[in-house]
Amino acid sequence: MSWKVEVDGNTCIGSGMCAALMPEVFELEGAVATVVKGEVDPDETVLDAADSCPAMAIEVTEKGEVIGPRP
Repeated sequence: MSWKVEVDGNTCIGSGMCAALMPEVFELEGAVATVVKGEVDPDETVLDAADSCPAMAIEVTEKGEVIGPRP
């Protein structure tokens, strides 16, 4: 089972929190973050990255259900 990770480039403010937490999944490209790997193995740190995004621009889904950011 894997998780799908997406960054909304229109919402992202380029804080870099996600890239600092998971550089193997996220990278800063100019003023916004992008996803290096769109499908990842379940990893709590990916959810932490989604939770720590100040713009709430990261979405993590599992089987089409949003699991991150967590409420």
